[in-house]
Amino acid sequence: MSLVLDPAAQDLLFREAHTANAFTDEPVTEEQVQAIYDLVKYGPTAFNQTPLRIVLVRSAEARERLVAHMAEGNQAKTATAPLVAILAADNEFHEELPTLFPAFPQAKDLFFAERPAREAAAGLNAALQAAYFIIGVRAAGLAAGPMTGFDAAGVQKEFLDDDHTPLMVVNIGKPGEGASYPRSPRLAYDDVITTV
Repeated sequence: MSLVLDPAAQDLLFREAHTANAFTDEPVTEEQVQAIYDLVKYGPTAFNQTPLRIVLVRSAEARERLVAHMAEGNQAKTATAPLVAILAADNEFHEELPTLFPAFPQAKDLFFAERPAREAAAGLNAALQAAYFIIGVRAAGLAAGPMTGFDAAGVQKEFLDDDHTPLMVVNIGKPGEGASYPRSPRLAYDDVITTV
């Protein structure tokens, strides 16, 4: 094996991990979410930008508002998951670049002065951070159920503002009975990798 990561950790993070569609009622604590973020914040992004913003939907009232914007097939699992997170891209992330990327503070104005450039960068880099977040959820011994089946405009209006673009909604918790489907096929190495 060419990987230095322990095989059990490889299984936890990738081989045995599945998208969860059902959860136990065991709560997800603030301490768990803090530990997840404190781990995954180190994942690489361009210019060390940090556009990901996370809204934790904990109250019953907020959960009802969110469920109303979910696609029909995602409503029941979102209503019953122990914790739901809205992952969004902050299109004004560039304001933090002088602090986050002190080696080149001019990047803020040189590359991100125009809104379309910021939106493109925020979307890509927040999506990277969202992937790290899902791996962090798995590292905490929890399961994630990421979904893009929702009314993005409705979620933005209900929970965010015009400077934040919702990317996905993630149900989080301990997987319950029948939580996942059988593993779907993946492309083989030779189908993906080209050497030039």
